[in-house]
Amino acid sequence: MKKILIVEDDQSIANLQRDYLELSGYSVKMVNSGSAGLKALKEEEFQLIILDIMLPDMDGFEVLKKVREQDDTPVLLVSARAEEIYKINGLGLGADDYITKPFSSGELVARVGAHLKKFERMKERFGKGSEGSSIQVRGLEIQKDARRVFVNGNEVVLAQKEFDLLLFLLQHANRVFGKEELFERIWGMDAMSDASTVTVHIARIREKIEETPSKPQYIGTVWGSGYRFMV
Repeated sequence: MKKILIVEDDQSIANLQRDYLELSGYSVKMVNSGSAGLKALKEEEFQLIILDIMLPDMDGFEVLKKVREQDDTPVLLVSARAEEIYKINGLGLGADDYITKPFSSGELVARVGAHLKKFERMKERFGKGSEGSSIQVRGLEIQKDARRVFVNGNEVVLAQKEFDLLLFLLQHANRVFGKEELFERIWGMDAMSDASTVTVHIARIREKIEETPSKPQYIGTVWGSGYRFMV
């Protein structure tokens, strides 16, 4: 049974979400603050998190940042704020979805099911258990151990950081990463450069792997947020 954590300070909303999810076959734990949510994540394993943005002790964005420092568990942000900037911030920090209140319980259950299935597919294809194998997505193949890349059977040569950046995005497929986070993950805090380096490397990778770099099918730009590998 899939286990879901609901972090919501409005008890009536949390109860409604719990009831519909349990009727759909999920196990649910509810907490009413960000700190309680982080504590629950240390003590138990969850397959998905439903996270409200407006919480009494810390906002959902701060909780999301701390979650993403630990794992890739799918996170669905929920909020009464419909402004685009909130959605951009949430997706940019690594949320898998953003649902605006009020929403139907049926929609919530459907989105939960869709993200759980997608996460399982991603783990099967890009999981840690396949470090020694190659990864194939449409016409692109990456041989991780050999550090080789093929497009439609033809090898393309990527520089070291280009390969590292492409592989990282691929292993976190469909997740949006900002330039600053990608720079920190690939180049490290002590790199003698800045986050604009990421933009340059993305452009170079697209030139090598995309049939039409201006209309990429692999590495997409999420305006205002960053980049993601599209599966």
